[in-house]
Amino acid sequence: MIGLLLVLAMPAAAGQLLVPMDDAQTDHLRAYGLTWWCLQEPRGYECEWLLNYRAGAFMLPDLPDVRARAAELAVLVEPVSAAENAELSAVIDGANMQRLHLTKAPKIAVYTPSYSEPWDDAVTLALTYAQVEYDRIWDREVMTGALEKYDWLHLHHEDFTGNYGKFFSSYADEAWYRRQVLESRAAAADLGFPDAQACKKTVAATIAAWVADGGFLFAMCSATDTLDIALAGQAVDLVVAPVDGTPVPANAQDRLDFSATLAFKDFHLEPNPMAPELADIDVSPGPRSIISEGETFELFEFSAREDPIPTMLTQCHVAQVADFLGQTTAFRRSALKDSVVVLGDFPGEDRVKYVHGGYVDGTFTFLSGHDPEDYAHIIGEDPTDLSLHRHSPGYRLILNNILFPAAKTKERKT
Repeated sequence: MIGLLLVLAMPAAAGQLLVPMDDAQTDHLRAYGLTWWCLQEPRGYECEWLLNYRAGAFMLPDLPDVRARAAELAVLVEPVSAAENAELSAVIDGANMQRLHLTKAPKIAVYTPSYSEPWDDAVTLALTYAQVEYDRIWDREVMTGALEKYDWLHLHHEDFTGNYGKFFSSYADEAWYRRQVLESRAAAADLGFPDAQACKKTVAATIAAWVADGGFLFAMCSATDTLDIALAGQAVDLVVAPVDGTPVPANAQDRLDFSATLAFKDFHLEPNPMAPELADIDVSPGPRSIISEGETFELFEFSAREDPIPTMLTQCHVAQVADFLGQTTAFRRSALKDSVVVLGDFPGEDRVKYVHGGYVDGTFTFLSGHDPEDYAHIIGEDPTDLSLHRHSPGYRLILNNILFPAAKTKERKT
């Protein structure tokens, strides 16, 4: 689909450990951490991802340190003999399943400001709970070439248009909002930009260039649509001036370049500086009140042989996942480029939750919403405790994305 070479795994002769990912698993989230740990140097153990078998099980080497690590993480593993492994291959060969060889733990970065806490963002929560190592980078690191060290990048819920999430009307007096503004302006000044908007647009373009060069990008919430708005608006003044309420320039819409975006096309900028949206990509609650607590979105089922990449990204023990809100809650289906693959949506509606696509030599995956286990995520709430959500389907979707790059077989930049 996007030009990645995937190695089909052959069952090993020695005994293996099966990590089931169906309802038998004691901790779905830390099972990803266990597999990532096996792949990580200096171990570099060969592992397999059994797509569509027992909800996306993993096969790991049966070694004392792997057993000890599984016990430490409270992850269920099941010993599999060589004969049983051969029988399993026969089952997989006769069904919509696939064995994929995982080669190397990707080096992970999270784009997030220094003042953010781990519970501010679902991905950092997931990585921390699963005990997957990652580095934090922000504007200074991106603009000084740090991205070249990483295989996989997650974008914290950033506003790449430089409008600070359009929180001015509601949170202008809050300490966290004032710090966000001051830190963004300071970073822009240090990097030689006239303002935060100019800095964020250049950061967005740098990230897009990194993806085009083969990077794996994952984003949630407002980082998804604001990244594309910033890319489309490189030649446009997109500031809606949260400080003074200046509207978007009248000719800005006509100057958008949709050929520069990753996922979205033909969207319209929101001219009202006090409205919460930046463009009409997002489908959120409010006046449209079409989203309610208790609603679910559905994951697509793909052919494990013909479409292994979307199959990897949708591995889950349920087919329907509880919806959750965010600054960007759902994508307008009609705003998606034709090349974008829908991974999860609300059937029969112009709302999409989870998408994936290729961008030159790299890929992007966007999941709308903020926290899969906190429906509304009101500012100031207590952080989500993932030890209470060890089987979260929404957090599984996030963690599918950190192992997806491990199936890439061409040589990495690192």
